[in-house]
Amino acid sequence: MARRIDVTGAGGVRLAAWEFVDPPKKVPETVEPPDPAPPDPTPPDPAPGTAGPGVLLLHGLMGRASHWAATARWLSERHRAVALDQRGHGQSDKPPPAAYTREAYVEDAEAALEQLGLAPAVLIGHAMGALTAWQLAARRPDLVCGLVICDMRASALGAASQREWADWFRSWPAPFATLADVRKWFGEDDPWVERPNPARGAFYAEVMHESADGWRPVFEPEEMLRTRESWVHDAHWEELAQVRCPALVLRGLDGELGRAEAQEMVRVLPLGEYAEVADAGHLVHYDQPLAWRGAVEPFLERVLLG
Repeated sequence: MARRIDVTGAGGVRLAAWEFVDPPKKVPETVEPPDPAPPDPTPPDPAPGTAGPGVLLLHGLMGRASHWAATARWLSERHRAVALDQRGHGQSDKPPPAAYTREAYVEDAEAALEQLGLAPAVLIGHAMGALTAWQLAARRPDLVCGLVICDMRASALGAASQREWADWFRSWPAPFATLADVRKWFGEDDPWVERPNPARGAFYAEVMHESADGWRPVFEPEEMLRTRESWVHDAHWEELAQVRCPALVLRGLDGELGRAEAQEMVRVLPLGEYAEVADAGHLVHYDQPLAWRGAVEPFLERVLLG
């Protein structure tokens, strides 16, 4: 199960963090359950013994915390696992357009670590979330004891890439009549899909909500483009070289991060390691969850448990 904890991010933006915990123990039948306590309007302090180190999970562009549910379930067996809905995503606030800066995303993750008592934590980031993770690790090494960088490039992607994304958003046949239509379009009909990919369809179905005229994304595409604009033109090798904690660079063989660039990232990182997952694309943790766990778990055990 997951419980929501509100976090205050940069500029006062309200962020939804989701802590994944074991289900509560069943109350014995011979004991009357206590009356429910009145709701506490303030976020609860971590329970004794659950303060960091832990794991903070950061989704990619257009993602949401729930995309980490399968990963968080096995993480929570041994570690404190929290996934963050980043600004403009999931159930976090959608601030004004000017608030979608690279700095704001990094400050949000910093605030989450401090307010949740997770530090020093391992940050697991997918795509844009991975960039946020290594930029925070470079900036605040006291808060981060390890990194998992999943399918995110350190090189600049450029203006042509941004134009392709803008064209792609315009190609969406939104609103979708049903969630089945969402799954089919993103898993089969989307021109960016080379072969049918049910996991991709399921991924995008999770970021849709029902409106009066059909199913639409919970985010605003214009805000996603603005977010991407804040980092797509820049290379990020300098911050990568400043990361001092152990870092695992992980890619899907059919993902967006090529092997040569991934291995160069490992070389630049002072304590870099490399892993790849076969038969996986950009959504590694969705495409191949068992292989993803097999690649990530040994690294986490070394970092968090020694």
